[in-house]
Amino acid sequence: MIKKRAKKRTQEYKKHVGQVPGTLVYTGKKSDKEFQVECFDYTKESAEETILLNIEEAASYKETDSVTWINIDGLKHTKKIESIGKQYDLHPLVLEDIVNTSQRPKIDEYEDYLFVVLKMLYYDKDEKIVVEQVSIVLGKNYVLTFQESEDDVFSIIRERIRLGNGRIRGLKSDYLMYALIDAVVDHYFHIIETLGNKIEDLETELFAGNARDNINIEVQQLKREILKVRRAIFPLREIINRIEKGEHQLIFKRTITYYRDIYDHLIQVSENIDIYREMIWSLMDMYMTTISNRMNEVMKVLTIMSSIFIPLSFLAGLYGMNFKYMPELEYRYGYFVLLGVMLILFISLLFYFKRKKWI
Repeated sequence: MIKKRAKKRTQEYKKHVGQVPGTLVYTGKKSDKEFQVECFDYTKESAEETILLNIEEAASYKETDSVTWINIDGLKHTKKIESIGKQYDLHPLVLEDIVNTSQRPKIDEYEDYLFVVLKMLYYDKDEKIVVEQVSIVLGKNYVLTFQESEDDVFSIIRERIRLGNGRIRGLKSDYLMYALIDAVVDHYFHIIETLGNKIEDLETELFAGNARDNINIEVQQLKREILKVRRAIFPLREIINRIEKGEHQLIFKRTITYYRDIYDHLIQVSENIDIYREMIWSLMDMYMTTISNRMNEVMKVLTIMSSIFIPLSFLAGLYGMNFKYMPELEYRYGYFVLLGVMLILFISLLFYFKRKKWI
């Protein structure tokens, strides 16, 4: 299994070897997803929602007075993403990072736009954590988001735009980017809560002494999930910190407070991750202790059985010797007396071990 994962990582790395910087090479696994461009164009008074059938239509929203959110699904279609990049004057390295789904979360500042990469986390139907890369381009009056598929955590943002709830339609594109990042971070709490429940259930099971044979596999899976979440969350703190302390023209002062709130949430999530990470290590130690205790119980039973039969074996061996002159051998009831002595020894030892609470 380890060799297979290493081989996959090597193949992903080879896709970039020898390529010209700025070459679009998709490294994800969702190559069967269709290309879709979803567009929300809104002002304080109204909102329009459309699905763009022609990729060239996206260019018409670049210089509007309204705020536009264009959500692109399907990173496999690099030619169409390159076309959008040309329409919005995106740097080739930005486009390269968009289709490279193994990109570490980061922020790049350009004169006319900001480029942010972060990881969106959610559980699939099999209760496995899905890590999907979301790339955000913030412009003066627009926000572009790039995803691998249509599954995301932005449904609540769509509803707020449609219904005009909250401040989102009354503020600029920097607030829209805040709302999108905040939706991703809020979903981190759901991931953390689920992980915490799993850890507590395993901890309760181990404390009760009812550990299953495959519980070590579950602990290892939880450990990998926590490391996966940690790799996604920790770099985002640096991104929000740069936005909060930066003075980019696209981020207005009134919005900085909201980004500061995201940073506080990330600190809380990070602390929980560290706590759960320590708990996982404790679970591994607890599991090993449980296994050791089981082994000790087995050894204890075997030791008690050996202690009981050692004197009985001694007596049996003593009177099994082939000496001619052994007085007890001529005794008529010698055999029954020996059996009686052995029975008394057996019962006495059992009583002694019971009194000592060894059995």
